[in-house]
Amino acid sequence: MRELTLRSAREGIRAGAARVDAVTPADRDRAVDALRAFAILSVVLGHWLVTALVADGGSLHTGSPLQHMPWLAPISWAFQTLAVFFLVGGHVATRSLATARARGATFGVWLTARLSRLFRPVAAVLTLWTVAAAGLLLTGAEFGTVRTLVKLALSPLWFLVVFAALTAVTPLLTRLSPLWPLAVVLHVDLIRFGLGGPSWLGWVNVAAGWLVPFTVGAAWTRGELERRRAGWILLTGGAAATAALVAWAGYPASMVGVPGAAVSNLNPPTLAVVTFGLAQCGLALLLRDRLRGAMRRPPAWAAVALVNLSAMTIFLWHQTALMATTATGLLAGHLPGLHTVPDGLGWVAFRLAWLPVFAAVLAVCWTAFRGYEQGSGRGARTRVVRSSRPSERGTAREKRHV
Repeated sequence: MRELTLRSAREGIRAGAARVDAVTPADRDRAVDALRAFAILSVVLGHWLVTALVADGGSLHTGSPLQHMPWLAPISWAFQTLAVFFLVGGHVATRSLATARARGATFGVWLTARLSRLFRPVAAVLTLWTVAAAGLLLTGAEFGTVRTLVKLALSPLWFLVVFAALTAVTPLLTRLSPLWPLAVVLHVDLIRFGLGGPSWLGWVNVAAGWLVPFTVGAAWTRGELERRRAGWILLTGGAAATAALVAWAGYPASMVGVPGAAVSNLNPPTLAVVTFGLAQCGLALLLRDRLRGAMRRPPAWAAVALVNLSAMTIFLWHQTALMATTATGLLAGHLPGLHTVPDGLGWVAFRLAWLPVFAAVLAVCWTAFRGYEQGSGRGARTRVVRSSRPSERGTAREKRHV
């Protein structure tokens, strides 16, 4: 009976995946969606691995295994994939704008459609955490603990603000070479670190640093990166520059912020994290053909499509899933890998065991809040797959780049 149930479940999954595959436009570049899904899931997993909420008496404060075990810095190399997301974002935005203009749509209409998809899920996050913060303070929670929780929960919003700003100026970026923002980052770091300039100058790199992979995406749209040689140049050049900056220029090895560190590569972005991002962009470009081949398999494509349908929901709620698990776990005491100081491999082992729990809680958040991203009604039909009814095929072809 159990085998029959499992067989039926597998057949149902295969049938569902086949339906998703069948209604996907034939000319859609599935590698783009695969890269976006990979970037989002890697960031989520990275945060779950390196973010610790340490219980100290009745309060919680943030910690990181990278703070106590700096030799784990290579973990950040694998999971800090925001550059890939900005690469895809620049490629999709410039391509989508060109398609919209060809249809006669105005820039305002195009921008409104793109930004509404980004910011619809934000309202739910802000509302929930406003209510939760007020409730915690009213019930006697320490202000420092509440501040830590709210800061972590809302930390993904900085990414959306930067991404939205770059999207809003897409018409100005369609022909911009990535070398220009890269030069800005280089000079900012020279002034900050080499000439003792003001630390606030580093915040210029929040825009300039992420503009680099975004404009690499625009170059992809222009067809300048189709040859594999371009991918190899970005990969080897970016990796060599990053290694030199870490080895000889004093940049941190970790590509994410570490509590207590004198310099963070990410907050604000440094030249090292930008060159590392260029290496990631090069690798992503080299993997395009392999990803296109892998996405021909319906189960793989259905999984990628599902992530893309709820990319912002997953990104915005993953820290809430971590904190909800941590707060609930306090009822059972200080649990290893959840509330303890991340100072040894034992903590790492326990944290790995908690990952499925975080994922389950995130799935609950996804079920509750995915409607805010996808909307409702006819206007909310997904842009990853389209209905295959004849009356809608023309519209699907026109909107495949959105």
